[in-house]
Amino acid sequence: MGVTAKCGMILLAHGARHPGWAEPFERVRQQLAQRLPQTDVALAFLEFMRPDLVTAVEQLVRQQCAEIVVVPMFLGQSGHVLRDLPPMLAQLQQAHPATRLRLVRAAGDDAGVQAALAAYCLQALAAG
Repeated sequence: MGVTAKCGMILLAHGARHPGWAEPFERVRQQLAQRLPQTDVALAFLEFMRPDLVTAVEQLVRQQCAEIVVVPMFLGQSGHVLRDLPPMLAQLQQAHPATRLRLVRAAGDDAGVQAALAAYCLQALAAG
């Protein structure tokens, strides 16, 4: 029986100046860590907050993750996701060739996320 390679996941959010802004993202990270005990789940930010993407990737590399999936916690394929992230990840991939870095689409592009947002809006209207 072969050994399964360790996987990491980074939830990448924009970041904000207000520290409480990150709390929902931390709750998502905690839920994923509970559901995926074999996966190291980290939270990183593009601006204003720490850790940044470089720090998060380096931490997961030190934890010997063979693959790191980067999940942009954005509602759509924004300029950050389309323009900023690919060169950042290419540079990180070059610095860590033994670890596969994989960028997935923004969370908000997923039909399930869109359905959850629509359900929330319907609940808000009904609570009126």
